[in-house]
Amino acid sequence: MVVSSAAPAAAMPPSVDLLIVGGGINGAGIAADAAGRGLSVLLCEKSDLGGATSSASTKLIHGGLRYLEYYEFRLVRESLAEREVLLRAAPHIVWPLRFRLPHQPSQRPAWMIRAGLFLYDHLGKRVTLPGSKAIRFGDDSPLIAQFKNGFEYSDCWVDDARLVVLNALQARHHGAVVKTRTACTALTTSTGDDGRTIWQATLADSDSGATHQVSARCVVNAAGPWVSHLGKQLLPDVPPEPVRLVKGSHIVVPRLYEGDEAYMLQHEDGRVIFVIPYENEFSLIGTTEQDFSADPAGARISPEEITYLLAIVNQYFRKGLSEQDVRHHFSGVRPLIDEEVENASKVSRDYTLELDMAPAPLLTVYGGKITTYRRLAESVLHKLAPLFPDMAGDWTGKATLPGGNFTSQHALSDQLAGDYPWLTPSLRERWVRQYGMLVNDLLAGVTDLTELGTEIGPGLFAREVDYLYDREWARTADDVLWRRTKLGLWFDDAARATLEAYLQARSAQDN
Repeated sequence: MVVSSAAPAAAMPPSVDLLIVGGGINGAGIAADAAGRGLSVLLCEKSDLGGATSSASTKLIHGGLRYLEYYEFRLVRESLAEREVLLRAAPHIVWPLRFRLPHQPSQRPAWMIRAGLFLYDHLGKRVTLPGSKAIRFGDDSPLIAQFKNGFEYSDCWVDDARLVVLNALQARHHGAVVKTRTACTALTTSTGDDGRTIWQATLADSDSGATHQVSARCVVNAAGPWVSHLGKQLLPDVPPEPVRLVKGSHIVVPRLYEGDEAYMLQHEDGRVIFVIPYENEFSLIGTTEQDFSADPAGARISPEEITYLLAIVNQYFRKGLSEQDVRHHFSGVRPLIDEEVENASKVSRDYTLELDMAPAPLLTVYGGKITTYRRLAESVLHKLAPLFPDMAGDWTGKATLPGGNFTSQHALSDQLAGDYPWLTPSLRERWVRQYGMLVNDLLAGVTDLTELGTEIGPGLFAREVDYLYDREWARTADDVLWRRTKLGLWFDDAARATLEAYLQARSAQDN
């Protein structure tokens, strides 16, 4: 069964205003913002949207409470303000989360935590989220008995990979062309019709090897952890800024405790570890921070990182964990500005934008964090404004991301129960938190459960796979199971093989 209302594959344009290389959250955010201002945009990504760092975060929209220790007040203020923007723009994939911080007197003193939380409550606009408070842990606490006192504060959860996809959808809605599995392999220059020097980019299909030539008035290097490597490859005569690669790893274990709260755990090395409710049945634990020098595509958790995370959790929680409890793990590499400090935890999560005008306009994005991607994108367009004087002004601060035009997840779930009474509660809950109002596109013309087609694996029907293939650039099992959904937590090898075969059949049908 193929979703009939598929978005047609866009042809490769011969020329654009802006060529963006890198389909992580920064590249997708810049593409959406630029296209919404009226620029012609091409976004190319060598693998899948959000296929690296942007799908391997701790999945938080947060101000960064610990950044206050390093006096990064502007970054924290900007991040806190963005919580409110994203809560309103994407209520299907962003929602409030309360964090409990058990007090560990040997680490940070209580007065320091109170002062930090006071700043956290007041540095940015806090409209919908409740403020912080001191709490006491009772006999029903999941923590070991020594932890009696603590604090509670607010931040937000985000489905990071879907945030990337929604921005790509937003970009496409405004006319951008999004090409996945497409690498930028060379840049040369030529003279445009107006006499200005422009870029000539060679783009290669990562699967077939077929190449295309595209001219662009400006190129944006948003390649994330590959930013310096790409810069050296494409423009060997233009030295890039030094970037420090830091690997962060997470583990997923069976649910550690009942309740919707997350925990922030202090460790004796000065770092903090988060324990977060994950996909109803699990807890997400992370992150580590290790300097990394290999290819980011090969980042994997080490046995030492697993031991580190388990040891911290076992210092706090009554329910002990062992390596056998680890059901899933993932690692991502963050590209941070190299400040030549010894401790990776102290390297700023802020971003830097470098605009080089020779031989033609090239803007390079260094650093950044998922919470501030929208502000980063705005800053990019402000920097490029002299090149495109006719483009429109800022607009994303009040825009809704695709599927986000509803009031609350609960209200939308009730609406879907009325519109599609045959939907199972588990499907309805998952689809509300993945697609929001876009679920109506997925279900267009469907009148009962049988019309969803074959159940390829637990909770995944052919109808949804077709939708993801046709609308959201999904091509592999990992695209579907870990980035468009998190159903990989329930898929065994046989179900995964069935899904891979289905996707290969779809690809053969298209070709």
